[in-house]
Amino acid sequence: MAKPKSGAKKATSAAKKVKSTKPGVLKTASKNVAKAAAKLVTKATGGAKAEKKAPAEKKAAKAKKAVPAVAKKTVEKAATKVKKVAEAATKVAAKAAAKVKEVAKGKEPASKGKEAAARAEAVTPPVERPRPRATKLPPQGEPLNKRDMEQLLTAGTGRGVVGEGSLKGRLTVIDGLPNLVVVGRDKRELTFILQGPDQEVLPAYVDHKVSVSGLIKKTTNYGGTVDVRKFSAKKPEVEEPTPEPVEVETRLRYLSPGEVSQVVSAGMGAGMKGFATLRGNLEMTGEEFVLVVSNGGTRQQVSYIVEGKGAKGLRKFLGQTLSVTGVVDKSSGWGGRIDVENVEPRPSETRPISREGLESVHVEGEQPASIEVKLNHAFTVRLQEQPGFTWAIEPTAAKRVGLREANFEPGSEGPATREFFFTPRNPGASDVEFFLAKAFNPGQVERSFKLNVTVKP
Repeated sequence: MAKPKSGAKKATSAAKKVKSTKPGVLKTASKNVAKAAAKLVTKATGGAKAEKKAPAEKKAAKAKKAVPAVAKKTVEKAATKVKKVAEAATKVAAKAAAKVKEVAKGKEPASKGKEAAARAEAVTPPVERPRPRATKLPPQGEPLNKRDMEQLLTAGTGRGVVGEGSLKGRLTVIDGLPNLVVVGRDKRELTFILQGPDQEVLPAYVDHKVSVSGLIKKTTNYGGTVDVRKFSAKKPEVEEPTPEPVEVETRLRYLSPGEVSQVVSAGMGAGMKGFATLRGNLEMTGEEFVLVVSNGGTRQQVSYIVEGKGAKGLRKFLGQTLSVTGVVDKSSGWGGRIDVENVEPRPSETRPISREGLESVHVEGEQPASIEVKLNHAFTVRLQEQPGFTWAIEPTAAKRVGLREANFEPGSEGPATREFFFTPRNPGASDVEFFLAKAFNPGQVERSFKLNVTVKP
């Protein structure tokens, strides 16, 4: 009886030495072998009891012969079963080892790899990033001055500024934390994380206009943190549909002194319109009255056509200085129109030079000629004008030869003429060119002629 048990134990120990990924198979196999051996032993003992009628010596001999035979058969059967179980266990262990190697080398099929990855994701919990949550307020800091606030609200500068202050902006939530978006000095946005006991309450005011006060820290050049001590939120205003603009008739206004100076200056104030009072000399071009307000007789002359109810009866003021009040409309840099409401004559601003005692040289018409003039004496040029055109010279030439007057002389029966009066102050020879150009467009020239002037000392 002892030999089968020792044989079963040895088989069990041999089976245990086999490495397998499924140890349950070996355990069940050893149990089955032990049960079979026990059954055989019980049968043998039962047969020995049945032979009580035989003599004791026969019983002992039979028992001695039967026990070894039964034990041998039992041991042989157990050994064969153990071998089979060991072979199955080795096969299972080899397959498991091969699978482990394939997974380690990455040779597992794609479908099984996806399943393994899904299992790994399901098993491994997501790693949460630490969030800067502050539940306690820091001690009171120093208040921010104007310079600190300017650096704080300027994008790209001010990193490291710390102090007590207040900010206004729009509340947003980024990564679960309330943030205040503030519009800086140069219209760029700055983002501040709101901390403190109210950090859990503030996300309820998303897209509200929020004002916070507390300890402000600018940790980067484009944002920072605010430990909120107090805050107030305002609902965003709902944009109402704007009504269509109603065309309103533009009302005329009085021009300021600066605007009046532009109106009377050459090349400036084109397109201006309004009430103003202008002062100038009254002339005519064709049938229209013209008020020359600056640079008379040169190609930078500024003049206005006088029209309206107040323009009646102005012929008697030709050649005189007038103060005209009305609606001025400057269409170009060299003049426009004026709707007259009031006209008042004024004395001449500059006293005319007395021509007595001056030796004068006179030039009539557009005949090219050369003249000689004494220094500090005078010469005159009289030219016939056309309707819509006026005679003028360059401003530099007028200064060089000493232009004193450019008088408009209306013709009693024939066309009007213009007289240029010069008093040269520098000796030498020079050419003076006269241009017949449009009254309000001196760049458009009809014709011209030159006059050679020699000034003798």
